[in-house]
Amino acid sequence: MSKVFSRDWIEGELRLIGALDTRMIGLLRAIDETGSINRAARQVGLSYKGAWQMIERANNLAPRALISTAIGGSKGGGTCLTEAGRGLLELFTRLEGQHRQFLRQLNQSLLDDPEVVLLLRRQVIKNTARNQLFGNITAIERGAVNAEVYVTLKGGERVVISVTLPSLEYLGVNIGGDAVLLINPSDILVDDGGERILVSARNRLDGHVIRVQFDGVDSEVIIQLSSGETIAATVTQTSAEVLDLKPGCKASAVFKSSAVILAVLNAPRAA
Repeated sequence: MSKVFSRDWIEGELRLIGALDTRMIGLLRAIDETGSINRAARQVGLSYKGAWQMIERANNLAPRALISTAIGGSKGGGTCLTEAGRGLLELFTRLEGQHRQFLRQLNQSLLDDPEVVLLLRRQVIKNTARNQLFGNITAIERGAVNAEVYVTLKGGERVVISVTLPSLEYLGVNIGGDAVLLINPSDILVDDGGERILVSARNRLDGHVIRVQFDGVDSEVIIQLSSGETIAATVTQTSAEVLDLKPGCKASAVFKSSAVILAVLNAPRAA
């Protein structure tokens, strides 16, 4: 998974009253540059009819006409901005600069709040893994080939992940960093939280079942941890029935350290 880089968290389009938005202003700029509605429409990705409809609406709303169209003549006619149109274009250009500066200030204020930044960065993570658990890297043990990375979840649970040394260096994994753990439901075993049996899997997260959904062959078991986070596991319907898994009963999600995909959340760089 690629690293998470800085971005603008707050975005917004500058829009004046009525139809005076960035698309309309873009059309006026193109008309000013080309002297032709047809060429201007192509430049901004509009049809000729669509461009005319935008101009007619803006002209009707404005106290004075924004464009002037000449038909025929020695040069075959053309379209240009009126004095009112150029004045509007200059005003909008100034406002765009102030708008960009305002958004930069808002985004910088978010960067100054690490809790808000962490929340927002989590929202932009997209992947196909059903389970995403967030935590903090609390320990790293290096071996000859692999390393074991220990991540503490917000509920205090500790998860160990096995990664190769090259992956450790590539991701820039460091103690104190924020991490997201990706786990496929099919890689998770479920037990009923009763008498502990010995298994080779390193990780066990205890909680209780909040939902079981059957599809005729397999079943999806949703376990809620003490922190309120949930983790989904796919087991056979027969196994779910043997374990008597149902909402409210105790259950544990068990998985190997090699079953976890580790991703790191890098601190965003200020622009």
